[in-house]
Amino acid sequence: MCGIAGFIGFENKIDLAERANIIQKHRGPDHQAVWHDEHIALSHQRLSIIDINPRSNQPFLKHGLVISFNGEIYNYKELITNYLPGVTLRTKSDTEVILEMYKKFQEQCLKHFIGMFSFAIYDIAKKTTFIARDHFGIKPLYYTRIGANIAFASELKTLSVINGFSKELNRKSLVSAMNYSWVSGSDTMLKFTYKLPPAHYMLINKDNSFAVTRYWQLSNDSCNDIIDVYDELQIKIKQSIERHMIADVPVSSFLSGGLDSSLISILAQKSNNSLSTYTIKTLEEDNKYEKMPLDYEYAMKFSKENDFIHNEIEVKADIISELPFIIKMLDEPIGDPAAINTYLICKAAHEKGVKVLLSGMGADEIFFGYRRHKATMLAQKYRMVPAIIRKGITHIINYLPVRGKNKGYKIRRWIKRFNSFANLPLGKSYMKSYSYYSDKELKSLFVEKYHAGICQINDEHEKIFNERFANDPINQICNTDIQMFMLGLNLSYTDRASMAASVEVRVPFVDKNVVEFAMKIPGKYKYLKGVSKYVLKKAAEGIIPKKIIYRKKASFGAPIRAWISNDLREMIDVLLSEENVVKRGFFDYKFVKRMIEEDRDGKSDNAYRIYQLLTVELWCREYLDK
Repeated sequence: MCGIAGFIGFENKIDLAERANIIQKHRGPDHQAVWHDEHIALSHQRLSIIDINPRSNQPFLKHGLVISFNGEIYNYKELITNYLPGVTLRTKSDTEVILEMYKKFQEQCLKHFIGMFSFAIYDIAKKTTFIARDHFGIKPLYYTRIGANIAFASELKTLSVINGFSKELNRKSLVSAMNYSWVSGSDTMLKFTYKLPPAHYMLINKDNSFAVTRYWQLSNDSCNDIIDVYDELQIKIKQSIERHMIADVPVSSFLSGGLDSSLISILAQKSNNSLSTYTIKTLEEDNKYEKMPLDYEYAMKFSKENDFIHNEIEVKADIISELPFIIKMLDEPIGDPAAINTYLICKAAHEKGVKVLLSGMGADEIFFGYRRHKATMLAQKYRMVPAIIRKGITHIINYLPVRGKNKGYKIRRWIKRFNSFANLPLGKSYMKSYSYYSDKELKSLFVEKYHAGICQINDEHEKIFNERFANDPINQICNTDIQMFMLGLNLSYTDRASMAASVEVRVPFVDKNVVEFAMKIPGKYKYLKGVSKYVLKKAAEGIIPKKIIYRKKASFGAPIRAWISNDLREMIDVLLSEENVVKRGFFDYKFVKRMIEEDRDGKSDNAYRIYQLLTVELWCREYLDK
């Protein structure tokens, strides 16, 4: 995994490329370099993992083509055998294979790749630039046009320092950031800067005109024969993990003690007998406010049973002093505390010399594993209850406190959360299950000029929800998660938080072959007999113990409610003061003040809303004010 950047047409393109090497050095501390001609400057920051020899340093030149590549092509050895027999290779890297495949197939090369990637290939003779991003957006790629010039990079912060770069806010993205705690779609927080969408490529012509083209999408096909689905799924997952173990450095693993990470760790151990694992642990005093899952206990026991080299990383409130740094690294105001956990684990792993970690991310999205998934389906049954009864229940729920003096009431929080979307039809109910506000509340939060963004995010979600799997509501939800939640949140923070610590995170469940197969499985086999991820759990039987497989779902988070109530209190009072909120011009201060007061009084659970307000303010100070 690495960092890339390109600057086309700029008079100071070489200086910009060299500056990119400094800004993105954390992505590739092992080597940085620039290649340029009169048209373009390409930069590359290398984290050496496959063919660590300097011969594979980038930008890499061959056949009059120059490549700057971020990611891994896991099937590159198969591609050599199947499509490049007799081709002389100067390296043992996947980088050279991409270049050879592009020379042979042009843009059609993308249909052969299994991996995570964003790359740029420049044709010296034609003065054309071909850039592409992997099927699911595991690897980032931002781009912008400044005058007649074009710039692209792995991180937004690299583009933001260019003279003439527009810092005009994208209003729809700000609404998205507050409603979800992440930015949806191909937009960024800035109006004239974009993300290349997953499964798309861009061809930039000599005159700097360009076109963006989709090269792949999921099909609507379903498995005709479900009899052997468990065995076939098991094979697909095993093959994926075997591919993801390809490296010339040791590969380690996240381990929560739950189904996904345990399954990956056990299968990874078959390729690495001395597998090291990493788990997050929270402080006992923080559990008074927010009971956190005891992942570390399950992980410790599981690691002992399987002879893993286990490491515990303790999450302390003093991490909040690093929030400005973490927000800067994330590029976008992502308010999920899992980003903090990811950074801490990767930082600890890096200090032990680890370059690669495996993650179980993606399993919940493609196999229907989140609590909100079950809640959405339960809500559809709840809608059958007479409206007058539901109205009375809502009235009672509204008066329930969510916290006492020194204790949080989890069940009450869940009840209130469920009631916020339980009376809505399926598509809207699902959207609101992972939203932090109703439309009415968003209108109260934002000043009027941002209200149009509320309709825009609703329309965006509805379009994605209804575009595929119309007769399978469970797969509708999974597909929407893949395109929105997994892309906008989980993959985004995983890349930026891990690379901030110079560590590559691989996600075997977000594998083209695994996802394609998973989305052919009818939804009724993913959620069966009241059991989420049913098909994955059945496939895991015989590999890991049932006590792990059927363990209660746990979240990968941090004790935000405890921090909001205690350690972050002073920061809240300063950053979200009336003066600062009014000056920023986004939010209605009266509504912000009421949220803070009701949270402190225990009347409402607004901790994550407040944390996201802090996140947005810190992001603005880094990306708008500087």
